[in-house]
Amino acid sequence: MNLQRVYVFFVLDVRNRFVHILGVTASPTAAWTTQLARNLIADLGDRGEPLRYLIRDRDAKFTTAFDATFASEGIEPVKTPAQCPRANAYAERFVRTVRAECTDRMLLVSKRHLRHVLEEFADHYNRGRPHRSLDKRAPTDDPDIVPFPVPLGQIRTRTVLGGLITEYERAA
Repeated sequence: MNLQRVYVFFVLDVRNRFVHILGVTASPTAAWTTQLARNLIADLGDRGEPLRYLIRDRDAKFTTAFDATFASEGIEPVKTPAQCPRANAYAERFVRTVRAECTDRMLLVSKRHLRHVLEEFADHYNRGRPHRSLDKRAPTDDPDIVPFPVPLGQIRTRTVLGGLITEYERAA
């Protein structure tokens, strides 16, 4: 049996708490992070509200090429102070959430398995998980629709991650 440290590269939009899982690797490099930054920029495309800042830590893998990728799109990279995890509290909170609700409760057998689990959790986090800061809505919920205080009609359940998480929604 071989235990291995694995690194996950994710981006969290603080405005709406939408999370993007970009990559999983055992040996991150500067070239890898820069390519994932390019992939993110391509995936974001023409969004309604452009991103203004990218808050990141001071890891050496975030090179000038990484910063230039975002700067070319008008996104200003901002480095957190040294040894100050609270400066990026939203990202730290997401890490705590994904560990507590998902990865600490599973036996992950490979990087591919981890990537699949994280992508499924991110989908749940973005589409089905209520957030207090969003008035108990998911990041992809329409903000113009007023939620009902009590569900009307039948409720349908859907399991996520093999039953680890259960989502509830109104039946059609």
